[in-house]
Amino acid sequence: MLKNVDCKNCSKSKDSIFSLLNKREKEIFEKHKQCAGYKKGEIIYKEGDIPGELICLCTGKVKVFKEGVGGRGQIIRMVSPVNLIGFRALFADDRYIASAVAIEDCSLCYLEKPILERLIKYNGNFALKIIYILAKELGFSNLRTVSLTQKHIRGRLAESLLMLVNTFGFEDDNKTIKVYLAREDLANLSNMTTSNAIRTLSTFALENVISIDGRRISVENTNRLKSISCLG
Repeated sequence: MLKNVDCKNCSKSKDSIFSLLNKREKEIFEKHKQCAGYKKGEIIYKEGDIPGELICLCTGKVKVFKEGVGGRGQIIRMVSPVNLIGFRALFADDRYIASAVAIEDCSLCYLEKPILERLIKYNGNFALKIIYILAKELGFSNLRTVSLTQKHIRGRLAESLLMLVNTFGFEDDNKTIKVYLAREDLANLSNMTTSNAIRTLSTFALENVISIDGRRISVENTNRLKSISCLG
């Protein structure tokens, strides 16, 4: 972990929750925040750790995963800038129930809970936005639980690819997903074995739904991918 990393993106970006703070509140935020950088593959926090700060991802990409039986992991969430990480445990006064790792070099902003609580009390719009984010995450988790247990392999993988598109978007060609995951990660995101993920990706490519170039996946037919996801 690298200390004293610049994390202006957290307060400057219009998409950041901290953009809702007024001038005085932003001064409080800037005074008390701490920034850190992580290299690809570094652990940000581990399952069982006790959170003490709100974490905002400024740059880079992060996966949140839970270790399963036999060491097999399940990716619970993918995070893009400028979104929050680990906030459920913080607000619940609970331990982290999953771990977070950088999947590319990233910078993060930390704000201690007492300062966060002051800002929530000061700013109603800021507080409502946090409630909105928590509600959205709960809905997403509920839907993913149903999908990962009831959909067939093709539907699960199609849904995961669409989720990556919604989270990270496309490259400039408007079809290459802007994140490059190992096949094992795609499998862990879709609740399947790595071999099944490889076979299903190959099938999608033969059907001209996607094209594959190493870890680069391009969506060639979005409507078809959505249809596969919906049919399950």
